[in-house]
Amino acid sequence: MRSVAVITLVLLLIAASLSFAPPDHSVALNQETPQPIVISGAVLIDGSVRPPLYDSVVVVNGDSITAVGRRGHVRLPSQARVIDARGLVLTPGFIDAHNHSDRGLREDPGAVTQVSQGITTIAIGQDGGSPFPVGEYLSQLDRDPVSLNVLTFVGHATLRTKVMGDDTNRRATNQEIAAMKRLTEQAMKDGAFGLSSGLEYETGKPATTEEVIALASVASKFHGIYISHIRDEADKAFDAFRELIRISREARLPAQISHIKLGSAGVWGRARAAVALVEKARRSGLDITADCYPYDAWSSTIRVLVPSGRHENRADVARALADVGGPANITIVSCRTHPDYEFKNMEEISRREGITPVELYMNIVRDGGAGIVCHSMKESDIKTFYRQPWVMVSSDGGIGARHPRGAGTYARVLGQFVRELHWLTLSEAIKKMTSLPARRFSLRDRGLIRAGFKADLVLFDANTIIDRATFEQPQLTAVGVQRVFVNGVEVWNDGRVTGKRPGRALRRH
Repeated sequence: MRSVAVITLVLLLIAASLSFAPPDHSVALNQETPQPIVISGAVLIDGSVRPPLYDSVVVVNGDSITAVGRRGHVRLPSQARVIDARGLVLTPGFIDAHNHSDRGLREDPGAVTQVSQGITTIAIGQDGGSPFPVGEYLSQLDRDPVSLNVLTFVGHATLRTKVMGDDTNRRATNQEIAAMKRLTEQAMKDGAFGLSSGLEYETGKPATTEEVIALASVASKFHGIYISHIRDEADKAFDAFRELIRISREARLPAQISHIKLGSAGVWGRARAAVALVEKARRSGLDITADCYPYDAWSSTIRVLVPSGRHENRADVARALADVGGPANITIVSCRTHPDYEFKNMEEISRREGITPVELYMNIVRDGGAGIVCHSMKESDIKTFYRQPWVMVSSDGGIGARHPRGAGTYARVLGQFVRELHWLTLSEAIKKMTSLPARRFSLRDRGLIRAGFKADLVLFDANTIIDRATFEQPQLTAVGVQRVFVNGVEVWNDGRVTGKRPGRALRRH
């Protein structure tokens, strides 16, 4: 009888446990598992130096690529979604090595102007300005993702402001540099990819080279890189290139020249000499690279025009305007105090106002400044830079940018520099957009189409892709990009964003 009672008790306990067991989620989980995707028939350019693969098949499962091959030679998963990509080119997603979309991702998490041109990963925290603390920013992206993958640098100017407050128009003391080093170390531990600087801008300009070396040395300990808007992109550009090379050598870390350019009459046509300087450093064992955007105009604040910082000195202002080819080359694109100036050049504004361009400049600076676009580079120099194997594509743009590079960079390179001008082959251009920046940032599972890599992918029509954005209408999206996938999820299809937000906060490990 006792054994019967024990058995009965056991059976009752089992029944009770079954009645309170958690529900079976296997059906729900199966429903949540993403459907495999097969992209079939495209010309595949995988981001490397391999020749194109025609009539290709790429299989995506979850966030990763699981198979790559020729159609008919790859086993296809059952119940897969098949995309007929015949007539299109399939490449890795484009990695923008210099982007400012951190200013607009909260308002436009779909990043329309970015994904529409094939960008799937952006490197922010540029020109010395970055989110801070880096760890909090990346954690926020974890909780509230956007359509793109995002990596960030820690900004030198941001560190100066955190430590020195508003008193940045001077050299930092040893104690302040020590405090900045501690903040750099924390940012690197939090996942920053290195140190950025904007030594041409007013917060960074007073810093000594030694100050930058001290902070870059901290980034070096964490295998980061140094990326810099160098101290001068005009008449003293070569001294600024040498400074970056010195920082790389003494801090013992790779360095990248942001948006390499020769932006004044005094250095026009000297791109080959700049290339020779970098090549010499590379032969000595330094890891120096650069990025470049495909426009002959830069965009910044009006104060950058006068390197001396003497904005009330008529001679300095006149010289600065002449150095960029004259006031007709300078377009005001944002001006709070004079919105009627926007999208007009300084020559026509000065004529309308009845004052000289020098007086106009000084008035604008006194009234709070302005954002400008300045046509002061030469196409021949841009061509020389783009043909270097260590120069990658970047936009220096972002969401809401008042320069066409924000919406048009990658389509412009593919449509104009590749298809129309034949500066590069399609494979060379794709490498500059994908595996080259992936290697620069040590993104080991992005930048190539390989089994096991993340499924960041772009499908485009090589015969039609082109930028539409202009200096008058800088937000016009490019044409020719058919589909864009980020971590295996489609974020752009048939001319519109899908609303999906599969992007990830990337951390340097």
